[in-house]
Amino acid sequence: MSVNVNIISVPGQQQYDDGAFPIVLACQTEGATLEQVTAWVQENQTELAQQLTKAGTILFRDFPLAVDQDFDTFIKAFDFDNFRYEDSLSNAVRVNRTERVFTANEAPPEVTIYLHHEMAQTPIYPSKLFFFCEQAAESGGATPLCRSDILFQKMEEEIPEFAKACEDKGLLYTNIMPAENDPNSGMGRSWQSTFRAETKEEAESRLLELGYTWEWLDDGCLKATTPVLPAVRVLPDGRKTFYNQLIAAFKGWKDSRNDPSKAITLGDGTPLDKAAVLKAADLAEEITFDVPWQSGDVALVDNYLVMHGRRTFSGTRKVLASLVAAE
Repeated sequence: MSVNVNIISVPGQQQYDDGAFPIVLACQTEGATLEQVTAWVQENQTELAQQLTKAGTILFRDFPLAVDQDFDTFIKAFDFDNFRYEDSLSNAVRVNRTERVFTANEAPPEVTIYLHHEMAQTPIYPSKLFFFCEQAAESGGATPLCRSDILFQKMEEEIPEFAKACEDKGLLYTNIMPAENDPNSGMGRSWQSTFRAETKEEAESRLLELGYTWEWLDDGCLKATTPVLPAVRVLPDGRKTFYNQLIAAFKGWKDSRNDPSKAITLGDGTPLDKAAVLKAADLAEEITFDVPWQSGDVALVDNYLVMHGRRTFSGTRKVLASLVAAE
């Protein structure tokens, strides 16, 4: 028996010239099994890929998923290449659940994670992300999503000089990594974990390979600066997206080691225009959709087109993630 999956609407959903954002697909077959919905995914891979390319996010609702293993099985049905957390240069502390699945971020609930493209502050990044709501928070805890192509259009209209500077010069990111994982920070991953290194010499070899510059601090922390990375990405269909971690770094890279005002510059080393950055953040917030998580929901996000973050929350929130390798 095939399952019945239909497009539905949810409060706050946005409408653009190319349709709704996000697309929300609901499984409306009572008693549908995991085997049936994974078969449905495999049968509809082409259409799902087209929907994702167009809208940037698909939210799957009322599918029979309850735990991390269900999520893992669902992901595999898409036949995407896995991008393991341990192979990434992510700043976040995460805990693996399966080979493909890990916790989204171990930062405390009072920490806001601002809008960003996953790992756009590194030379290695995923093309897509899956999020799975294993347990919705008692209150708050939404995952904000923002179409970066729409944002960049608005930036070109309202802060054109800044938009052009970002596009022309790119960005440099500086991050001070602890000697041991710090789960109290949204960017607390240790340099050993980040670079899969046991010694400073091993870390330096990896840094050199990736084009970073670095400095070892007296407390054992590593201060690392990326090579120049793009701030704007051109998609195959010609759309330009504000592809970076500028908002997240400028507003959120703050902990006992890091100062947001020193975390990011233009690619030539010149400071960012603070007013322009805050304006870009405000523009992004105006067009942001907050995923109203229900336990069992899955969101598939095109990392090149859509930024994401995390709102603060109370109670227990368990949102898991999985990454898709770049094509």
